[in-house]
Parts: sequence; structure tokens; C-alpha cells
Amino acid sequence: MAAVIVVHGGAWAIPEELSKASVDGVKAAAREGFSVLKRGGNALDAVESAVRAMEDNNMFNAGHGAALNSEGEVELDAIIMDGRTLASGAVSSVKNIANPVSLARAVMEKTDHVMLTSRGANMFAESIGVVTVPTDALVTEYERNEWEKHKNYITGVMEDFNTKWAHDTVGAVAVDCTGNVACATSTGGIRNKMVGRVGDSPVIGAGGYADNFSGAVSCTGHGESILKVTLARHILSYMEQGKTAAEASELALQHMGVRVRGAGGAIVVSPSGQWAATFTTERMAWAAVEDSVLWYGLDPNEKLQEQLSQ
Repeated sequence: MAAVIVVHGGAWAIPEELSKASVDGVKAAAREGFSVLKRGGNALDAVESAVRAMEDNNMFNAGHGAALNSEGEVELDAIIMDGRTLASGAVSSVKNIANPVSLARAVMEKTDHVMLTSRGANMFAESIGVVTVPTDALVTEYERNEWEKHKNYITGVMEDFNTKWAHDTVGAVAVDCTGNVACATSTGGIRNKMVGRVGDSPVIGAGGYADNFSGAVSCTGHGESILKVTLARHILSYMEQGKTAAEASELALQHMGVRVRGAGGAIVVSPSGQWAATFTTERMAWAAVEDSVLWYGLDPNEKLQEQLSQ
């Protein structure tokens, strides 16, 4: 069967000045993940590789480019999940780690736990030799300036999220040539979040889920809303009822909008290779590769394509 990878760079009101770099970033990440699949790599390796590419790209809010909390600190969250075994690893509120998705995978493979948080996650990282980086290396001048501008701005989280100065999560889903699916999600959270705030991204069933019996999902958007409706698992439950990836995503996102007034997006892939990239925010940067065709978009109903060189 054909391998497929889909990535997103966050669902939010992406301003025009950031739009090209956002699209270029997700296209590069999709190519990176697909190159793993093309070499015969598995879905888990592919999603980790794609998300690492976005964590290393300071255009996105994960790893490099992360948002600052109310104290001007970086706290990172990530999850990775293997649809073959339901093995999962996650970290939350970690500091000074450039690639939290890889630390999440280490939690999955080297511990008996699913999630490690804050100091414990950093202690684990140190114990396995993960190199730390200074906070300043993860924060862009743009983010620092925006944080300074808005640090005394008092408003609700939902209003924060829907303004142009809030930006969001990255993620990837993939199915490999053997039919195994995987997901990964990584974020720096919402700017000016409370210290210790954890959103949906590292939470199994909310920010991501992968199961070979139904598919893989990575979510993005307003984390508190996604948590309340367990969005990733909600999407897969519709797929288990026979809905397509696109139908399932649309129904679950509509439900979140009606039930808790939350906006967001999701990327989905089924074990058969059917995929979708759906969102209810103004924009979401996404890209997908199947059969050496790169699909990508940013605005609603936009689905562009280009041929990958062989």
C-alpha cells in the first residue's frame, strides 16, 4: 500500500506576513517525513522526523519559536503515539529542550510511563543525555517583542487565541507501507499562559491519537476546548462508524464549536491511506504527501499541489 504523511503548523489567524514562511515550513516538514517513508521507514519515525523539522523552524510555536508564558519562560509539551501497539509517550512543561517530540518518544520507549512533566521530565532528559539549550536559543525576537507588548494585556484565553498574536501547535500523522499509523504533536502553548498550564497537545486522545484499527489524528487550536471534547479520539470514533476522514474531522470540529465554542483544526490519516486536513479557524498551514504528490494549503477550501522530484 502507498505511504502517506500529513503535517500541520497550527490552526490560528495566521497573518499575511507569516503566511509564506508557514506554508514553506509545513511543505519542508512533509517532504522530510515522506523521505523517511520512502526509504522504508515506519510511520513513527516519519512523524517524529516531520515534527522535529518544525520544532527546528522558528516560524512555528514548538521547540525553537515557542511562546512565552506569563513569566517570560518557555514551557513545552509534546506527544507521540504508535498505532500498532497504542504505545505512547508525552512530556509537558519541559524547559530548555529543542526537540520535545524526541523526548516524548524516549518516555515511550525507555520508561514504564506515558507522560512525564516539568522537573521530572527534565531530570529524565538529563539522565539519558539529552542536550539542553538556553531559553534564549528557543525564543525569537518576534516572540519576545510580542510578549513584551502584550504581557500586561488582560483578556480571556479564547479572545487571546483568536487574535493574530496567538500562534499554535505543530503535528504530523502518517501511515507506512505496512499499514501502521502514528501521530505526533508538539507545542509551546499559548502566549501569556499561566505557569504550568498544559493544553491538549501532550494529552492522549485530545492532542493526538493513533490506532491501527481506525487511524491517526493530530489536533491544533484552543487547547482547553480540545481537551473538553477529547477531539482526537472523537474524530476516530466517527471513523469507526464509517465516516470518511474529512467527514469525521468536520463533525467533531463542529461539535467542539457548538458545545464549547472552541475553534481548531485536525489532520487525519486512515490505515488505508485516506487523509484530511480540516479547520474552523481563519487559517491552518498544512501539507500532505501521497504518491509523490505534495498537497498543501493555508486558507479554507484551498488545496494546492506540486509534483515531488523522483
